[in-house]
Amino acid sequence: METVFDWVTLAIFAGLIVLFLQRSSEAEPRDSLWQYLIAAVGCAVANYVGNEVNEIAAIVVIGAVLAFIFIVLKPFEGWKRP
Repeated sequence: METVFDWVTLAIFAGLIVLFLQRSSEAEPRDSLWQYLIAAVGCAVANYVGNEVNEIAAIVVIGAVLAFIFIVLKPFEGWKRP
């Protein structure tokens, strides 16, 4: 845990874990496991690229992972405002 990419991708992955555990406890799960796998592999790729290759490319990959999460997994779907 030396670079900012380690911490950012770990935070995204932790959020994925929480979202998966929350949704897997539903009677009718809305998501498939492969969708979480794509996002998790994206986090790993972003971390590797940021640590070894190019910081700008890693930022682009992190942005793509976050876009995938918000478009496909829809983490805020079903939230009610008071």
